[in-house]
Amino acid sequence: MTIGSAGSSVVVPRNFRLLEELERGEKGIGDGSVSYGMDDSDDIYMRSWTGTIIGPHNSVHEGRIYQLKLFCDKDYPEKPPTVRFHTRVNMTCVNPESGMVEPKKFGMLVNWQREYTMEDILTQLRKEMAAPHNRKLVQPPEGTYF
Repeated sequence: MTIGSAGSSVVVPRNFRLLEELERGEKGIGDGSVSYGMDDSDDIYMRSWTGTIIGPHNSVHEGRIYQLKLFCDKDYPEKPPTVRFHTRVNMTCVNPESGMVEPKKFGMLVNWQREYTMEDILTQLRKEMAAPHNRKLVQPPEGTYF
């Protein structure tokens, strides 16, 4: 996030940016179909996060709750976090062995911009679940994990 007028801008430091995201995640987002928060409140570097996606209607994901792990390295938000599904899911952008969201197969990560947030990633993954190439894929049994 940058603040300022054209020609002059201030880059918001990593910790302030993550505090903003934490506050937003704790307040609840939109319709509640995605949420996120820190794994460990004692982690002063705010690296490990847990995300949740409620599967979209009219898809094989409807009614399912997916848990994800997001890891914001020291380069975040200049570089995207790593994103891994904890709950087993069958999607074209997710490695079937590890649950990692593969950046080359998920446009938001490969075309990362500093303004993007963890909320944006979760929201986009939810949209991806409803996309024609993912909405009818056979899913692993509910309650299974990577």
